[in-house]
Amino acid sequence: MALVSTATVASSSCHCDLILFPTARRSWRGPRRSRGGAGARLAVLDRGSTGGGLAVLERAGAGVAALERVGAAAAAARREEVVSAGNGRSSPYEVDSLIERLSNLPPRGSIARCLETARHRLTLQDFAAVYREFSRRGDWQRSLRLFKYMQRQSWCRPDEHIHAIVIGVLGRQGPALLDKCLEVFHDLPTESRTALSYTSLIAAYARNALHEEARALLDQMKAEGVAPTAATYNTVLAACARATDPPVPFDMLLGLFAEMRHDVSPSVRPDLTTYNTLLAAAAVRSLADQSEMLLRTMLEAGVSPDTVSYRHIVDAFASAGNLSRVAELFAEMAATGHTPDPSAYLGLMEAHTRVGATAEAVAVLRQMQADGCAPTAATYRVLLDLYGKQGRFDGVRELFREMRTSVPPDTATYNVLFRVFGDGGFFKEVVGLFHDMLQTGVEPDMLTCENVMAACGRGGLHEDAREVLQYMTREGMVPTADAYTGLVEALGHAAMYEEAYVAFNMMTEIGSLPTIETYNALANAYAKGGLFQEAEAIFSRMTNNAGIQKNKDSFDALIEAYCQGAQLDDAVKAYMDMRKSRFNPDERSLEGVLNAYCIAGVIEESKEQYEELQSSVTVPSIMAYCMMLSLYARNDRWTDAYDLLEEMKTNHASSTHQVIASLIKGEYDDSSNWQMVEYVLENSTLEGCDYSLRFFNALLDVLWWFGQKDRAARVLDQAVKFGLFPELYRDTKLVWSLDVHRMSVGAALVAVSVWLNKLYDRLNGDEDLPQLASVFLYIHLSRRGEMEKSTITRGLPTAKVVYSFLNDTLSASFHFPKWNKGRIICLKSQLKKLQSAIDSSNGSATAGFVPMTNSHLPSPGSKINTREVPVDNGTGHLPDKPFVEEKDAELLAL
Repeated sequence: MALVSTATVASSSCHCDLILFPTARRSWRGPRRSRGGAGARLAVLDRGSTGGGLAVLERAGAGVAALERVGAAAAAARREEVVSAGNGRSSPYEVDSLIERLSNLPPRGSIARCLETARHRLTLQDFAAVYREFSRRGDWQRSLRLFKYMQRQSWCRPDEHIHAIVIGVLGRQGPALLDKCLEVFHDLPTESRTALSYTSLIAAYARNALHEEARALLDQMKAEGVAPTAATYNTVLAACARATDPPVPFDMLLGLFAEMRHDVSPSVRPDLTTYNTLLAAAAVRSLADQSEMLLRTMLEAGVSPDTVSYRHIVDAFASAGNLSRVAELFAEMAATGHTPDPSAYLGLMEAHTRVGATAEAVAVLRQMQADGCAPTAATYRVLLDLYGKQGRFDGVRELFREMRTSVPPDTATYNVLFRVFGDGGFFKEVVGLFHDMLQTGVEPDMLTCENVMAACGRGGLHEDAREVLQYMTREGMVPTADAYTGLVEALGHAAMYEEAYVAFNMMTEIGSLPTIETYNALANAYAKGGLFQEAEAIFSRMTNNAGIQKNKDSFDALIEAYCQGAQLDDAVKAYMDMRKSRFNPDERSLEGVLNAYCIAGVIEESKEQYEELQSSVTVPSIMAYCMMLSLYARNDRWTDAYDLLEEMKTNHASSTHQVIASLIKGEYDDSSNWQMVEYVLENSTLEGCDYSLRFFNALLDVLWWFGQKDRAARVLDQAVKFGLFPELYRDTKLVWSLDVHRMSVGAALVAVSVWLNKLYDRLNGDEDLPQLASVFLYIHLSRRGEMEKSTITRGLPTAKVVYSFLNDTLSASFHFPKWNKGRIICLKSQLKKLQSAIDSSNGSATAGFVPMTNSHLPSPGSKINTREVPVDNGTGHLPDKPFVEEKDAELLAL
């Protein structure tokens, strides 16, 4: 069907008679008294300016704001004489000087003195410039004073243009000054009034939601023989379209539109503003058929729709639930030679994305290409964002490749990609895209750098974060607090506490004050390492120095710090403080308290906390299940453990839970099923390092206590590949070290076992021995952020268990050194003894110091972990004096 119609949109018969004000009560020929007072008018104004749809109408009536300029050229043409006494002309400097003098004039100051020096060079055009500046400032008092002064002077008596400007200045100040608008209007002689002054007065009433008065003024000006212009009609149309209490019937708007169409004057022909006003009104009223009729009439009249027109049409059909008709209209337009511009298709595409209709949004892109309208970068951005929100990252990549073949990506497109992939957990891909952006010559903006830094922070990519920060410095960009927060977070995830603290202080020096997110990022870094004292100090600094109060994330960081630092009572107290501060605990908060109870080994309290967590979420997380399973296993509560494991495996709401449960039970050891395990483990990293560390710590813990050492070693290997424990293995010529200070007890035992077997292989080879082998258990920082030796290491559960395990495995080879209590070390002399023992046992079937095999799951009632020591985590193995006096010569190399 051709998109051309000869049907009349509205005839004069559609025009409804308006109820005009009684002549006895009101006359437009004299100042009117306010009906209902200013408060009543303000109430109408407020009602007229509310609602999302009405904002659209405000934009459609853009002609209202431009009315002061209407007729300015004609008014200037009528001003044939210059009002100055001589032939001098004013300069912009004199106008600015006059504005400054008037601005500094006291309430009772003399305007005549301000004008005395320049009166012979000022024109009415200069006064118009002064009024426009006062209008911009909203300074109606000085505008009115200057106008009254000009009324009394013969050399600068205001013309119609000045009257129109002053009416506009007063009309913007609300209904209270409408009477003064009338006074200014009536000061103009009747014979001097044209459409310019009438339109200005109509605009004043329209701006204050008095559409009946605006319509009555239109009728009055026609009755007095003053011909309206298109701007006059547009102003009345906009006022009527904005009316909400009660709304003006759409037929009445069409009646005004019909008057314009049937007017013989060319200056009254409906223009783009007219059609946009009507389309906006139709969209607010969900009148899809009328929108289509207006579009046809618009094209028939030779008026080309713009972006605003298309958006109103789309909104109308979207409200009516018939977006498919818009695509048909666009196809008809293209067939008749009126191909819509890219903004039309973009508006339709956005309408589909708002309801999640991906297929329809892509169909718009294909229709756009078929209609011969080239897509823009904005078109692709809408689809990229939609795919990202739906987690269709392969679709994002494919669409971006298609985009690069036709449209060069701009900065905004890259920003969408950074946000999409950053939220999706593809942190390294964000960094790769950033380098691609620089290579293609697209200039990053501040939002770009902040998005990349945020991705680096969540992914623990501290080296890439530093490179981005260096780029910002080279380009003269001052890094914001958000950028530094990403750097602090990235360094924290790599356990680089000193560097994170330096970056935190550096941002203050350059003037980027830390936000609560920055403080939380640094506290979270400390929390992962059990540095509860440092976390307390940073929050004390935040509260006392910066005046920022802790939020829920702050309390979560404190709870985790206390748990990792074995301050379990303080962890529970922090949770209670969070509740007292009226923060609602979420899943992360409840898991933190559950972790405290599980570490303490209190079964009943842990069960109560788990039940509370279970009642607040749809499905408890993997971490929550693993905490409870570890607790049951450490206490040989195998019946409870198997019941919970079965619940986890039969959870049909989450395939991840099923895979992890099968992994613990040993059902996924073959290569094909292990790929499913690797897929689940990799997906956990998409949540960021913060989540992944907690996930792997909980999983390794339960695997160890269930006796699944080989599976635990394979899981640890995956974690290391993902870069989650970059501090775990560090080897130099002097020291072979293992750092387990951010691990749970079970995870630390898995890491120690794997490391000891690697140590066995190295001792069995021809590799040169270091001065010592070291297991790093705990870190303590000074106020400067530098590492110090700890005085509480031996009280930590991890330290007790690791020390006991090492002595059980290698007798007395490892000990706590006097010079650094945060480590357990084995000196070179002991390493040589171990090497000699290995050499003397050549030919034996021993594959390492620790057999990494998977045990059969114990039967209910078995005593595996509580048969010798009553859940003291190896305390009985600690000697009373574990400190060994090392020989100075042996440690001299260090």
